Amino acid sequence: MRLLGNILWLLLGGLVLALAWALIGLVLCISIIGIPLGLQSFKMATLTLAPFGKTVVHGGGVGATLLNVIWVILAGFWMAIGYAIAGVLNCITIIGIPFGIQSFKMAALALWPFGAGIVTR
Repeated sequence: MRLLGNILWLLLGGLVLALAWALIGLVLCISIIGIPLGLQSFKMATLTLAPFGKTVVHGGGVGATLLNVIWVILAGFWMAIGYAIAGVLNCITIIGIPFGIQSFKMAALALWPFGAGIVTR
């Protein structure tokens, strides 16, 4: 079921989103200051490629929390809202509920990426 979900996800826009996240990561990694943000963008690209069967595990310490606060102020809040809206719209139909759940998972990672890891279930 995971394979079918991931294939449908890629065909319905996941591949475009993953490529966009990877491009953002490359642009951010041009400067030394942007490297930590670029690495988080690559993390989002990884999850966006195949979200079914993966779980986001949050952790980290004080440094991760401080970086997350900066991330939320700069971009994370708006990205998380976008994913949450996509999740709600997907959940309108029964068929879209699994895709909505994946969008909510990505909203959580987009809001608070530092110190978070992606674990395969």
